[in-house]
Amino acid sequence: MNHPDAYQGKRVVVLGLARSGFDVAKRFHERGAEVIVNDKKDREQCPEASELEALGICVVLGGHPDDLITTDTALVVKNPGIPYSAPPIVEALRIGIDVVTEIEVGYHLCKAPIAGITGSNGKTTTTTWVGQMLEAAGLDPVVAGNIGTPFNSVAGELSEKQQVVLELSSFQLKGTQAFKPHVACLLNIAETHLDYHGSMEDYISSKAKLFANMTTDDIAVLNADDDVCRQMAPELHARVWWFSSKQAVEIGAYLEPTFVEAESKAAEGEALHPYLMFKDEEGQTHRLLPAHELGLPGKFNVDNALAAITIAVACGAKPEALISALKSFKGVEHRLEFVREFDGVRYFNNSKATNTIATQMALDAFPGNIILIAGGLDRGLDFKEFAPYFEKCVKGLVAIGETRHILEGVAQEAGLKQVKIVDTGDNAELAIQEAVLEAKQMALAGDIILLSPACASWDMFPSYETRGRIFKEAVHSLK
Repeated sequence: MNHPDAYQGKRVVVLGLARSGFDVAKRFHERGAEVIVNDKKDREQCPEASELEALGICVVLGGHPDDLITTDTALVVKNPGIPYSAPPIVEALRIGIDVVTEIEVGYHLCKAPIAGITGSNGKTTTTTWVGQMLEAAGLDPVVAGNIGTPFNSVAGELSEKQQVVLELSSFQLKGTQAFKPHVACLLNIAETHLDYHGSMEDYISSKAKLFANMTTDDIAVLNADDDVCRQMAPELHARVWWFSSKQAVEIGAYLEPTFVEAESKAAEGEALHPYLMFKDEEGQTHRLLPAHELGLPGKFNVDNALAAITIAVACGAKPEALISALKSFKGVEHRLEFVREFDGVRYFNNSKATNTIATQMALDAFPGNIILIAGGLDRGLDFKEFAPYFEKCVKGLVAIGETRHILEGVAQEAGLKQVKIVDTGDNAELAIQEAVLEAKQMALAGDIILLSPACASWDMFPSYETRGRIFKEAVHSLK
């Protein structure tokens, strides 16, 4: 696509009337484009429609008209979640019309340097942490993107002296063309969203679009412990900085000694606390703080911290200026969020764990005595990778949702003694409440009760946020 100013007097179709679609429609309308907004939802589900119509923007609801996409259409801006198999998108691509997401629109409007962060797990935590680090370092960050604030809603207001930090999903990146951050990070890759992408190849190539337009003036931050990241590195034009919890890196953040070395020494009776380190392009090493002083628990949050350090330094922060934010950051809602301690049992909300890797990472954050609440939308997974956890650190399972019997079978096969199934029919809120009560019955003082579903929420809830908030309400209501 061209700069939004180039669409004056031209037909622009915005697919999807969510927050990002609402903002995109206004941006093009302000620039004199003929904007048509289309959403399959009915009017009562689209409260933004009336405000757009009051501005003179055409809003078409309740389905996709056959004549929505014509040869006169200059651009289609789609909601990231709309699949490319949707008829308007198929028709636009057939005709040769550009189809982009709001990230591409925001890029053309933005004067500030951009740091883009993507990955299968840890995006929101890392993005938020980077924002806090840059603020602690005296910079002027603006956090946006998939984290809640649409990029294009703030992009045009930013100055060259500010720093944008964007959380970016594969859905958003797939619809980019010219988008180019100055700093870009791929945290990790796990098998997920294949119902949207159709294959791992398409999923990975969508993530890789983050780096597509970068040059040697830019910095790519990659996970040295991830196979896909290592394979991708030689193909990039940007300078590569690394992060790793398993090995020292030439440029970037790492642990010294590694967790493996520390655990080996601990087994021999020698206490050894790994330090977070940073090595810059001049070869200078900066010793920051011990991993156990981080504000968030879990090995995977050490990886997030190492990534965030590397990104923040690439954005211009001094390594030592990041220490206070490393210690004070307490995480993001629904991501290994501490809820409450009651009768000596600690409750954690990890509702954002919508895939098996995310739940395994959460389980690895605790030494053991975990009662796991899991289950949700059935995407055909068998959950066999949970068997070692059921044998080692999970003492009880409460299974909910469509996958409850699959999880039950894996747990029983692994020899787990305490397994409960919760089935309340269509009453999703009651299912969470009963799951909390069942978990409480299993728990003893010192135990952990962890909601980490390993599944999407859509079989029972409109979002993982709703699922997590109901869980927290249930926990706080315990007496």
